[in-house]
Amino acid sequence: MTDVVMPQMGESIVEGTLTRWLKKPGEKVERDEPLFEISTDKVDTEIPSPVAGVLSEILVQEGTTVAINSIVGRIGEGNGASAPVASATTAQPAPQETKPEPPPQSPSVDVGPSAASKSAIGAPPPPPQPVVSSAGPYPFTPGGEPQPAQAPAPPAAAAQPDGSEEQGPLSPLVRKMAREYNIDLAHVRGTGAGGRITKQDIEAYMSSQAAQTYSAPSPAQQPSAPQAGTSRAPQAPSAPLPLAEAAKIRTEPMSTMRQKIAEHMVMSKHTSAHVTTVHRVDMTKIAKLRDRSKTEFQARNGFSLTFLPFVTAAAVEAIRAFPIFNASIDGKNIVYYRDINIGIAVALENGLIVPVIRNADEKNVAGLQRSIVDLATRARSRQLKPDEVAGGTFSITNFGSFGSIFATPVINQPQVAILGVGAVEKVAAVVDGDAIAIRSQAHLALTFDHRLIDGALADQFCQKVKSVLENWSANIL
Repeated sequence: MTDVVMPQMGESIVEGTLTRWLKKPGEKVERDEPLFEISTDKVDTEIPSPVAGVLSEILVQEGTTVAINSIVGRIGEGNGASAPVASATTAQPAPQETKPEPPPQSPSVDVGPSAASKSAIGAPPPPPQPVVSSAGPYPFTPGGEPQPAQAPAPPAAAAQPDGSEEQGPLSPLVRKMAREYNIDLAHVRGTGAGGRITKQDIEAYMSSQAAQTYSAPSPAQQPSAPQAGTSRAPQAPSAPLPLAEAAKIRTEPMSTMRQKIAEHMVMSKHTSAHVTTVHRVDMTKIAKLRDRSKTEFQARNGFSLTFLPFVTAAAVEAIRAFPIFNASIDGKNIVYYRDINIGIAVALENGLIVPVIRNADEKNVAGLQRSIVDLATRARSRQLKPDEVAGGTFSITNFGSFGSIFATPVINQPQVAILGVGAVEKVAAVVDGDAIAIRSQAHLALTFDHRLIDGALADQFCQKVKSVLENWSANIL
């Protein structure tokens, strides 16, 4: 029997969400055949089977987040003909409910009331205490209906010498969320192994705090005390939606990737002072060069030539001239990066991911196009490694591929700028003074962090990109 574990997917990743099993218990699996899919805060990917055999047990259900190196399943020997071993997916028989026997009746004795009983004369009898049946999860009251079990109180946190409380080992992601959202971890109950606080515990705590905030009535809504001699009729509960109205809505949970995108976008808007500047660029030279070379380029390299590698090369030249765009903010310090690692946003069926072209300044147009095609293809087939979506220093998003003229992209933290590329369109433009000509034009939208970069510097950066593109002279073949 071989244990299948949640793999280590990167130096800073301490947990992952198992999003889908690709095999069922009892099915045969080959070595290195995709066995299950996981999602982390960096990337979604398929995990191959460590050995050949039969998936005998599934210990972690789909949608569950577990720590790395946790056992999620087991693979046994065989050809798949035998019945699967009982696992977390095997249905268990429902527990039988047993009602407690009534206590034996003691003979009635007429005695005088004691001091304690005298003090209780006239008080209503206490409600019957619930008796929990060992055969089921619901407590019962004698002579009553089963009541839902009360959740056990969270265990008290152990006090530390410095006055803080121990919540178990904390992952970098949990520390980051607590710091960004100003959360006191002493108030968060950990449900992970050994009381460890997980990302889901932080989210549950934030949801409960938000629910309390929005459910509390405002001062104007506080019920006033009824005047003497008057009575207030109880308000009727709000009626449920009519069946016809309820049929018009559909509710489904967000995917793990969608949740992570939402977290990153809100965090970025909360962190950086976003400002966007838009510049129009004449792409006529690039368009003509591309038209002349695309057939030979396709035959030589096996993939098409797009506008994106030209823009990437121009951005690299602008970063060389203005290195502050290849930096990040660390408290009150500016961190400048020597390597120019360009993140390229790739649209997926259910989200967005930004794989990174490392050392983009060392590649020509053909090399940049090859890297873009490779990363985009493997991103859509869930074949990226966590290291390939980390370490970016500047990002580019090509929303023009979907026909958008320009947009205001959100900065990919901890970077300080992102360049958006609009659609290249043929338009009538004024050239050579008063002449009208058809030109290929595009809009470049640079969103920058105004904490570090001023508008004048951002415009100079864009003018450098514009100059490289409009005066392109390098050979691409």
